[in-house]
Amino acid sequence: MDFIFMLTRSDQTVSDCLDVLNDIESLQLKHLGFKDIGVPPTTLLELNRRIKATGAISYMEVVSTSKEACLRSASVAREIGVDRLLGGTYVEEVLGILKGSATTYFPFPGRPFDHPTKLGGSPQIVEDDCRRFEQMGCAGVDLLAYRATEAAPLDLVRAARRALKGQLIVAGSVTTAQQIRDLKDAGADAFTIGSAVFDGSYSKLKGSLRSQLRDVLDACR
Repeated sequence: MDFIFMLTRSDQTVSDCLDVLNDIESLQLKHLGFKDIGVPPTTLLELNRRIKATGAISYMEVVSTSKEACLRSASVAREIGVDRLLGGTYVEEVLGILKGSATTYFPFPGRPFDHPTKLGGSPQIVEDDCRRFEQMGCAGVDLLAYRATEAAPLDLVRAARRALKGQLIVAGSVTTAQQIRDLKDAGADAFTIGSAVFDGSYSKLKGSLRSQLRDVLDACR
């Protein structure tokens, strides 16, 4: 299962993201991402360029809540050449913006709301959304399983897996090795962690960012 390290905290890109990227370069992480808010587009452009220069796959997750902001973020993702765009719910419109580019799309299934984002909706709603999104041409979904307000997180993961042939990414509030193992058993292909690494809550007795990241990588093996 792939670990996507998000250079984010409290649902926004950390302001010193370029410095962080330099600090962790020795770990040779293969999946690195950021959010569409927190730093200006010029920084996102440089961050995406540097991520890809390391040989990693780049991800940008949309957390903007309005339709206008979401579509604007999709345009930014295309312009700066992000590999994989995560999040958002305006699927048809985003796919239209990305058409002809190399950026693949993984929308939110279910009923995301608020900021930091929470997830409403039943397993059946998630399953139906996943099937519909894939039929529309999405490469997979970005499931906020551990932000769920109406269903058990792993029930949502299993429902998404039933519907998907593409990639199932689980994002948000993954903070323990047990959660990572549970996600793998339930059929997730990848997961994101940002805040739990930056605030040291993943490995509470370790002090460095690199130590936190090594422990997450160990849980994936």
